[in-house]
Amino acid sequence: MARQLKIRSIKRTLLLLLIPSSLAILLIAWISHGSLLEKMSQTYLANRLKDEAGFLEHSIRVAKGNVGMLNEIGELGEFFHHPFALSVDGNILVFPERLSDPLVNYIAIERSGLIDVTANETIQVYRKKFSINDREMIIVVAEDVSDLATSQENLHIWTAGLLVVLILLSACFILLGVNLALRPVSAIKGSLAKLRQGATTRIELDAPSEFKPLISQLNYLIDSLDKRLEKSRNALANLSHSVKTPIAAVKQILEDGDRPIDLVMRQQLVDKLNDINYQLESEMRRSRFAGPQIGKTSNPIKQVAELIWMFGKLYPEKSFEWTANFSEGQSWPIEEHDLNEIMGNLLDNAGKWAQKQVKIILESSPDIISLCVVDDGPGVALDQIDKLGQRGIRLDEQTPGHGIGLSIVREIVQQYKGEFLFRQNEPSGLLVNVTLAIKPAP
Repeated sequence: MARQLKIRSIKRTLLLLLIPSSLAILLIAWISHGSLLEKMSQTYLANRLKDEAGFLEHSIRVAKGNVGMLNEIGELGEFFHHPFALSVDGNILVFPERLSDPLVNYIAIERSGLIDVTANETIQVYRKKFSINDREMIIVVAEDVSDLATSQENLHIWTAGLLVVLILLSACFILLGVNLALRPVSAIKGSLAKLRQGATTRIELDAPSEFKPLISQLNYLIDSLDKRLEKSRNALANLSHSVKTPIAAVKQILEDGDRPIDLVMRQQLVDKLNDINYQLESEMRRSRFAGPQIGKTSNPIKQVAELIWMFGKLYPEKSFEWTANFSEGQSWPIEEHDLNEIMGNLLDNAGKWAQKQVKIILESSPDIISLCVVDDGPGVALDQIDKLGQRGIRLDEQTPGHGIGLSIVREIVQQYKGEFLFRQNEPSGLLVNVTLAIKPAP
């Protein structure tokens, strides 16, 4: 298994990648420059020597191969810019004579065109062979390339110096660019420090587009923590307020020593204690709601299968079924306990009222997730549907319960910015539909 690259410093990683890369690119450019310069020089020399050889050949052809009709070799040489050697029927003419030895040597070889010379020679040679009136003629034209080689070498050295300057400039610009690109990180760090000190409540920065999702998620996390803290404080305040009166009443009854505790008084004490227990249960259930949390997911198919099995044991005379339009391995972006509360309360409510069958349908799409619970019970009157889910309101006092199940579902759905709808099922029963966004807006 390949080892995962650990990036300990973005700045150092960028510099280690960009600076060597720029050095390699400039080095390749310098080597390519030398190769191209050498190739261009050879091509240029080959064309010049070829033109000189063609001009000499043309002059000979005009003279119909009679070299004697041409001027003396000294005068003929004045028309040419390069040393040359001419072989006619074995007779060799060389201009200037000081180059006779190297030029005569190239007449004897069989190869034509541009000829590679030995390393210790400073000339470039072009050889051409032709015939006029069945007379074989060979032209060898040469050029001294020592000055050209020196100029070429100097140009290559100056290019190397220019590349060194470019390397230094590119390193400076890379360092400047990396520092500018990472400046928002320092700004985010400063905002977090202000947030920790209480100077601000959110991260407000005009950051580049690459950092905006990060800032958005941080603000979303801050808002979630603030809401959970506020919810906990409200729950404690509600609990304190709701149990204060029943406790005071029970305390007053117990402290009254002159008043006997008969059956009626005993029942009143039990009712007050039941109220306290109900308030404690209600607030404890509400306090367990996690709400939207980054990274928290649940497996809806696994959870609904477990709930179906449990309610099948609780209501053995009724049938519980479920369907889903996605695979078992798919997860939903909702905290597991919250999903259990939603499905458990809806299935429990449907199980109480169903005649024979309860069905839950799970659906998932790229934008939303939804669950629908349907029963075949008596349903709810149209003028009473709007009251469903209101805290403490029960439409039928004959069925056990406190009337908080649907209100809990409504509160959870509201925390996830979802929709909670009731409608009549055909031909009978109630249909409850819960729809949640997959990616809640921060």
